[in-house]
Amino acid sequence: MLRGFLIISALLVSSTAVPAGTFHVDDLGDNVRGDGSVTKPFRNLQAALDRCSHGDTVIIGPGKYVSQSYAYPESLCGNCEDHVTPVKASRGFLVENKGLTIIGSGVDSTVLVTGAGYGVLFLRSYGSYISNLQITGGKRDLDGMATDAAVVVKWGRVTIENCLIADNSDRPESVVVGIGGIMGREGAELFIINNRIKNNTWDGIALYRGATAYIADNIINGGRGAGIGITWDANAVIVRNRISNYWKGIGSFGDSRVVCSNNIVRDNLGWGIIATGTSYMDATNNIVYNNGNCGMAIWSDECTGRFSNNIVVNNGWRDQWVCPCVGIWNYGTLYNFDISYNDVWSNKDGEYGDMPDYTDKKGNISVDPGFADTEDFRLLPDSPLKETGNPLLTDSDGTRSDIGLYGGPKARQKESASGTK
Repeated sequence: MLRGFLIISALLVSSTAVPAGTFHVDDLGDNVRGDGSVTKPFRNLQAALDRCSHGDTVIIGPGKYVSQSYAYPESLCGNCEDHVTPVKASRGFLVENKGLTIIGSGVDSTVLVTGAGYGVLFLRSYGSYISNLQITGGKRDLDGMATDAAVVVKWGRVTIENCLIADNSDRPESVVVGIGGIMGREGAELFIINNRIKNNTWDGIALYRGATAYIADNIINGGRGAGIGITWDANAVIVRNRISNYWKGIGSFGDSRVVCSNNIVRDNLGWGIIATGTSYMDATNNIVYNNGNCGMAIWSDECTGRFSNNIVVNNGWRDQWVCPCVGIWNYGTLYNFDISYNDVWSNKDGEYGDMPDYTDKKGNISVDPGFADTEDFRLLPDSPLKETGNPLLTDSDGTRSDIGLYGGPKARQKESASGTK
C-alpha cells in the first residue's frame, strides 16, 4: 500500500514540476524555422507564441515582427447595448489559453507591427506579462462595434509594462471610432504600468464589462476619444498618469467604480475629469490644467463620489462644446458628491458652474497655486496649498496633505536638493 502511494506521489510530482522554458525569437529573415534556442532562435513570433506552454518566457530580439491579419468574429460585444451582438473583428498576434512572459529588447528596437484591429490579443491568458517592446501598425476594422486596440485582453490576467504603444492609426473615414491603446474586456484583470501610449486613433485605455485594472505611471498622449475611459461595470485604480491631447481626459461611465489620484490631466479638448451614469468617482490630488471646456464635471443625478485636494486651473480656452468653460461643473446632484479642499482658480467663465460658489466652503479655495513650473507642477515653498488639503488625507511624512499632485498617500514623493518636498 505504501509502495503504491509513493509511486502515485512520484507521478504527481513529475507531472506538475515541469520547469518553464525560455525561447528566443529573431527576425533573421533566412526562412529557417529554428528551435527557440539562443543559437537557433525562432524566426516567426506567432510560431513561438504557439509553441510555448503556460509559464514559458519568450525573449524577442531587435527587429520588426509583422503579423498576418486573421478574421476574429465575436459573439459578444464589449460596447453594445445588447451584449450578445455579433462583431466582425480581426486580430494580429495571439496568446491563448496560457500565460507567457514576453520581453523585447527595447521599445525602439523590438517592434511588433500588427496590421489588425485587435493587435495583440490575450484570450483566456492568466499570468501573462509583456514588456520592453513597441506595438504599432494596427488597422481599424470596418465593424464599428469592434473594440479595436493595440492590446486587447479578454478573460485573462495580464501585465503590460514599459511598452511603447503608438501610431495605430490606419482608419477608414467611414468608421467613426478608431484604434485604442489598451482595451480590457470581459474578465480582464490588467496591470498597466509605465507605458507610453501615444498617437493612436481612439481611447488611450478603456475598460468594458467587468474588467479591472491598476493603471499607474503611464504617459498617454494624442488621440481621439478619452485618455482613460472606464465603462459598464468595470473598476479601476488610476494613479500618477499624464493624460493630454485627447477629446476628453479621464471618465467614469455606466456603473463603473474609479479611484483617480495624483494624475496630470491637461490640454484635452473637452473636459478633464468626469463622472456620469451611475458610476462612482473618487478623484483626489489631481492637476486639471488647461482643458478646452470644463476642468471637472458631475454629469448625472445618479453618479456619486468625491472631488478633493485637486488643483483645477486655467481651463476653458475653447468654445463651449461638452460643458461650460468653468473649473467644476455640476449637471447632477450635489448631495451625492463631496467637493472639498480644491483650489479652483483662473478658469475662463468662472470657478463653478450650475452650483453655488464653493470658494471658502468645505475647505475649497480660489488662489494662485504657486507652481514652480507647469511641466511637473511642483509647488513653490511659499505656496498657499502646502499642508492645507483634506485633513483625512496625509502626505508620506504623516503631515496634513498638500493640495495637488504631490500631496496625499498615493503621491510619488521626490526630494529637492534641500531635502524638502
